[in-house]
Amino acid sequence: MEENQTKKRLFTVFRYLFGAVLLVGFDQWTKSLAVAHLKGQEAYPVIKGVFELSYLENRGMAWGLLSGQRYVFLIGSVLILLLIAYAFWKAPSTRRYLPARLILTVLCAGAVGNLADRLVQGYVVDFFSLTLIDFPVFNVADCYVVAAGIAFVIFFLFYYKDEELAVFLPGRRKKKSTPDKNRGEDAQI
Repeated sequence: MEENQTKKRLFTVFRYLFGAVLLVGFDQWTKSLAVAHLKGQEAYPVIKGVFELSYLENRGMAWGLLSGQRYVFLIGSVLILLLIAYAFWKAPSTRRYLPARLILTVLCAGAVGNLADRLVQGYVVDFFSLTLIDFPVFNVADCYVVAAGIAFVIFFLFYYKDEELAVFLPGRRKKKSTPDKNRGEDAQI
């Protein structure tokens, strides 16, 4: 019985992993288009004064922070991917945890997309530029991370209950409530 559960869980993991590979592939494809068509060129305005496509080799993070700290990003990315793998494995194989699995898949794709750039080139290719505001140039993998982050906040604040989130935290269990005879209210034990 337990062996069957493990096989089912592995099948689920590989299914979502395939989705992550497709998302990473799309990210890498868009970056290759940026290199081929934007590198060495003037910015291409999509919506004049609001949004343009412009090539940037980002050796840091947003606004060039931590520029040149490649190993910090590499180690950080590996740690994040390990946390994603752990959370994915711990999530029960039920329909209720489908949003969590999708969020983890998209977050994984974003992390891997930028990690691949840092490993191969030493920098991340960015090309989306919001010129209306002082906003960092970004790419598709960054969009994945932001979208997953927003979905994470929404689902984990409003969809999942505390006891459902406890599956991700080792040793944490739901506290049982029993009536407190002295106050006539529910007490936590």
